[in-house]
Amino acid sequence: MKTSISIGRIMGIPIKLHITFLLILPVFAYFFAFSTVNIMVFTLGFGDAASLTVKCVFGALAAVLFFVCVLFHELGHSYVALRHGTKIKSITLLIFGGIASMEEIPKEPGTECSIALAGPLVSLLIGVLSLMLFFFLYQTTSMLLYVKTLFGILAFYNIFLAGFNFLPAFPMDGGRVLRAFLATKTGYIDATEKAAGVGKIFAIFMGILGFLLLPGGIWFVLIAFIIYIGASEEEKSTVVAVTLEGIKVKDIMTPGVVTVPSAMTASELVDFMLKTKHMGYPVFDESLLGIVTLNDVRKIPVENRINTPVRDIMTKNIISIKSGMGAVDALKIMVKHNIGRLLVIDNNALVGIVSRTDLIRSVQILR
Repeated sequence: MKTSISIGRIMGIPIKLHITFLLILPVFAYFFAFSTVNIMVFTLGFGDAASLTVKCVFGALAAVLFFVCVLFHELGHSYVALRHGTKIKSITLLIFGGIASMEEIPKEPGTECSIALAGPLVSLLIGVLSLMLFFFLYQTTSMLLYVKTLFGILAFYNIFLAGFNFLPAFPMDGGRVLRAFLATKTGYIDATEKAAGVGKIFAIFMGILGFLLLPGGIWFVLIAFIIYIGASEEEKSTVVAVTLEGIKVKDIMTPGVVTVPSAMTASELVDFMLKTKHMGYPVFDESLLGIVTLNDVRKIPVENRINTPVRDIMTKNIISIKSGMGAVDALKIMVKHNIGRLLVIDNNALVGIVSRTDLIRSVQILR
């Protein structure tokens, strides 16, 4: 299922809207349209407007502009990353903001720090400019009052967004700055683990605060959950990427690949798997035809497996790599296509197979 839709490109970067963004945008629009929250000099909503049309129009405008500001936040990261030679695959707007997907996280502390700071600084700049317009606008008409309120909303939330992202809670921007600082004192993996630990502690405290403030604190709980999971996942991916740096597929692949014929039945394949202890096999007659895995067999009812040949359940779209490819790049391909193994083909000849298990085992050994 496609979870994001592309809406165009900026600086050559694909801009996407995640399905969660499409769900949350009307919620934000409703909140801005019908709420009246007073914080300091700001009125964060149009609930006091006399006209329903004004409420809906300005509420929707505030929601759209808020997420446009989030997009500029991510473009700030992306611009600096591009200046440092890091490619950006896409920017995706989703339920809790945006994500700029970089092909790889720079390991130079100065570069990572610059990229991490760029986003919050853009938000802060937008917030300060909106604040200036908020104070300089005179309320001579009710329409100008609504425009002033709109700038107040943009000022408050952009400054809040900048401040929140400056918190040292990895993998947020402040957490990445913390990792960059720690990386100048210790190894990159150690710095990541320490920064992730701080992020997890921050997430736990935020989650506890959210539970104490329920039902209004549900947003704190959700954000805490996302931070905790994000810190854990990025910690794992960093350990794998750094550990496998410099390792080639040929160093960890299994040579002398065991193949199966296309006429073999699914039932026979299960027995063969029990003997050879592998979960997937290339299908080979006179040439390579496809690849079949245990998951393919599971799709067939047990009573039908005895009459179902492998050729009917194998995957014909073969995703292959070369033996000289980096192990980290092979892992990225597996993740992208959600597959557990890749065939290694050099000069049209099958020379090996590499699986996620091979990669995980290699990380364990190398560490």
